[in-house]
Amino acid sequence: MAACGLDFGTSNTTLGHTGPDGPTLLPLEEAHRTIPSAIFFELGREPVIGRAATAAYVEGRSGRLMRGLKSVLGTPLMEEATPVGRQRLRLRDVIARYLTAVKARAEAACGEVLDSVVHGRPVHFVDGDPEADRRAEDTLREIARDVGFREVSFQYEPIAAALDYERQVRSEEIALVADIGGGTSDFSIVRLSPERRGRPDRAGDILANDGVRIGGTDFDRQLSLGAVMPLLGLGSPMRRGDLAVPNAYYHDLATWSAINRLYNAKTAREIDEVIRDCARPDLVGRLREVVEGERGHALAGVVEGAKIAASERDATMLDLGFVERGLAAPVDRATLSAQTGDLAGAVAARIDRCLSQAELPRERIDALFLTGGSTGLPHLRAALTGALPAARVVEGDTFGSVGLGLTIEAARRGA
Repeated sequence: MAACGLDFGTSNTTLGHTGPDGPTLLPLEEAHRTIPSAIFFELGREPVIGRAATAAYVEGRSGRLMRGLKSVLGTPLMEEATPVGRQRLRLRDVIARYLTAVKARAEAACGEVLDSVVHGRPVHFVDGDPEADRRAEDTLREIARDVGFREVSFQYEPIAAALDYERQVRSEEIALVADIGGGTSDFSIVRLSPERRGRPDRAGDILANDGVRIGGTDFDRQLSLGAVMPLLGLGSPMRRGDLAVPNAYYHDLATWSAINRLYNAKTAREIDEVIRDCARPDLVGRLREVVEGERGHALAGVVEGAKIAASERDATMLDLGFVERGLAAPVDRATLSAQTGDLAGAVAARIDRCLSQAELPRERIDALFLTGGSTGLPHLRAALTGALPAARVVEGDTFGSVGLGLTIEAARRGA
């Protein structure tokens, strides 16, 4: 029997185990130690997860792809059922199936039964709603027990990242940890040192914790609504009156966790009615093409890819040829910043809240430790570093720091 640290993220998942060489992340998909938080249900077959799930969808196999499931924790959607072939599954059961597969792969990799887990959690699953936040953690605890973990405890994700960073600290310092993931952005101010590392109780070293329910998928969503959905009719007029085409379809289509809600006969009929009564049926017809072909995740994936490409190369072309031959949209860093600048500002504003909690001036922060995939967005990174201009910027393992820290914590707790 052994303990592990599990970072079930909105976009990616890791699971770590402490062996003879110390804490390490286990391979969960071939040699990959990070696996996308995705699952694909194909009629008559066992569901597949991770990169294989996305590949099955891209290949056009008949089935249902689900991503971004962590984002529904604490919301009413958690108990909703979604059609999967001839059955309907609650989203909590979909998460359980995904985590069951992750646990089995981890156990095969380490050769031990993993019966205790330290689960990562954001500072806030749901902003401004303590009851929903408690409900989200309780649900994740129940799911963890359902998949076979006997002992389940939690640690804040930025605290876990701090524990990973502390392994390289050579003298006492105060660090602000920014963990910018797919679904949430979380911050902690922590006092770190080699001497403190082995203490059984670190509560006194945690000076502040805060977070906001904004992450990489929200940047995807805003980029999609601003740069792509107008090409599918968002904001275009109806033929009568001063009304615009209903926007709910576009918001669902731009939101990873809501895409599958569009795939039903009722929505198809409604979109046909909109096409009949709108001034630009050529545009709304593209929306129908995406929904009827169940290509919403393909669209979201293209937007996500364009976000990453614009961040790395400054400019890219968002190819929508699978919707209509020759259809494309240019995306550059200026476009990305214009569409998502408010989100970047809202994330960075949490640093001031943490400083206020800790009763520290920004000059007292020695290091800004960055982890999470969304720290690669140039304008978000600039907002974070600009809030702490005197701090040393330290790069964490983008997708692994939280999981490694949770593994360290699992060993410390002797769970």
